Amino acid sequence: MIGVVNYGAGNVHAILNQYDLLNIEHMIISNETDFKKVDKIILPGVGSFDYCKKKLHESNLIDELNSHVIVKQKPTLGICVGMQLLADSSDEGVENGLSWIPGKVKKFNLDWFKNKPKLPHMGWNKISVIDNNSIFKGISQKIGFYFVHSYYFEAKNKDNVISQTNYGINFHSAVQNNNIFGVQFHPEKSHSNGSILLRNFAQL
Repeated sequence: MIGVVNYGAGNVHAILNQYDLLNIEHMIISNETDFKKVDKIILPGVGSFDYCKKKLHESNLIDELNSHVIVKQKPTLGICVGMQLLADSSDEGVENGLSWIPGKVKKFNLDWFKNKPKLPHMGWNKISVIDNNSIFKGISQKIGFYFVHSYYFEAKNKDNVISQTNYGINFHSAVQNNNIFGVQFHPEKSHSNGSILLRNFAQL
């Protein structure tokens, strides 16, 4: 059973719709007891880093989330700002991250770009998969995924990086630490590749 954490800051129903199409059991996690009903967790996130962290804190779900992710080690997937919350901190605000994967969230510096692309980084972009991680099994690297962001996760340990994407610089577009995964792109908006990735996550 896939559980999508509903704390008021994520594309919850878009993710649930994808699992409807995949015919994979899923549910919304909206209270502490819901965690007991799922064996995999998705943490979405839309908006600023501080906004999402405050909403998560207000939901009173952090302690239970830590218990099921860190102690019980249920496979967990952070999406977009949900991925960024896995870090220690962010240049976007003052709130602390969950510190599940060592690293910091940084803003793209337009001085790095030769052609001065706009922010946010929005639209389709390719990823370069590292070590053929199982979550990317069957995806087309030519098609890529859909991105919308101005900040990126910089993992402290290279071993945690499972894909990179180029947007002026090569940034970490997916990370993993044991049972915890994070993707900067939106699989729920990435058509066939997104469906494949969400199915792969469900099959971990």
